Amino acid sequence: MENQDINEENINNQDESNPQTETTTQENVTEVPTAEELLAEEKDRYIRLYAEFENYKKRTSKEKMDFFTYANQEMMVSMLGVLDDFERALKEIAKNGNPSDLQGVELIYQKFKSKLTEKGLKIMEVRAGDTFNVDLHEAITQIPSPSEDLKGKIVDVIETGYTLGDKVIRFAKVVTGN
Repeated sequence: MENQDINEENINNQDESNPQTETTTQENVTEVPTAEELLAEEKDRYIRLYAEFENYKKRTSKEKMDFFTYANQEMMVSMLGVLDDFERALKEIAKNGNPSDLQGVELIYQKFKSKLTEKGLKIMEVRAGDTFNVDLHEAITQIPSPSEDLKGKIVDVIETGYTLGDKVIRFAKVVTGN
């Protein structure tokens, strides 16, 4: 008899719990996405992944081009000192040297300079009277300007500046007037 009472209680409890499970199943059914929604979601993920991959390809190809353009930058910077020495030697030989010596050194200088130019080295054209530009010039010192029109402008160029591609590898060292 006791077993029968317990069985009846279990049946009553099951009957009470059944309406709850029916409502939860109805809620779960409405939350399941349709095939169109799943397809749209996967298509969106695919498009985003494709766009990300395209951006990656563009970025790596740009980095590769920059690497090839500026790979020899360190070597170029080290060669600038040799180029400066050639220029100084040419000035000294022109003052008090033999004309045939001058011609030989000048020939070597021109060949060396042309090889560096082939590799992308460009000389910055800076003259006295040009406007001082912080992005291209390095002011060594300031002197009282010899004329009123040279105030804030370049008075003298001490050392030539160079660019490699679009990048400044050595700023032109200049004297400015104040």
